[in-house]
Amino acid sequence: MRVVGLTGGIASGKSSVAALVSAYGIPVIDADQLARDVVMPGSAALARIVESFGRSVLDPSGALDRAVLAEIIFAEPEARKKLEAILHPAIKSLAEERLAELRSRGEQVAFYMAPLLIEAGATDRVDEIWVVYVDRETQIERLMARDQITRDAAEKRIASQMPMDEKKKFGRVIIDNTGSEAELAERVALICSRELGVAGKKEAGDC
Repeated sequence: MRVVGLTGGIASGKSSVAALVSAYGIPVIDADQLARDVVMPGSAALARIVESFGRSVLDPSGALDRAVLAEIIFAEPEARKKLEAILHPAIKSLAEERLAELRSRGEQVAFYMAPLLIEAGATDRVDEIWVVYVDRETQIERLMARDQITRDAAEKRIASQMPMDEKKKFGRVIIDNTGSEAELAERVALICSRELGVAGKKEAGDC
């Protein structure tokens, strides 16, 4: 099975591209969803997080309180490394399990969407990388609009990630998303046809 790693910067449009690809019936594994799945109540990863950071990271229902954990992570430089040491192996294990399920179903192609695919050293999970690209100014404007934050806050979030122009160098395929939604749909349709041999369109959410 051919596994395509789909990545890009914050507010670049990865989810939009994934939705367009899914319209062809191509399965997409979302690393962000895996990160939520591995810390469900009762999970080994959540137990380790509580052991490392205390019960204050749990909400009244026993689920992970992401806001509280985020405050700890930002306040303590070493805390992020400690958290990643817990999460990354758990996510990797679940990702491999999901990919194995797709292989057993006979899928020919699958996408693995991960914002930090390169930074987290997870490129060994994929056969090739597709990068969703936007220029810096477009990225800032879209992030401000999406999250209702100031320009300064948007710039700080973007600065915490690998620069888009650097990430772009890792992509075998670059998907330019600086235009409209219609332009993105058309661009992805051409790429799907050229790279995956997928022809035709679905009735809804055309790729």
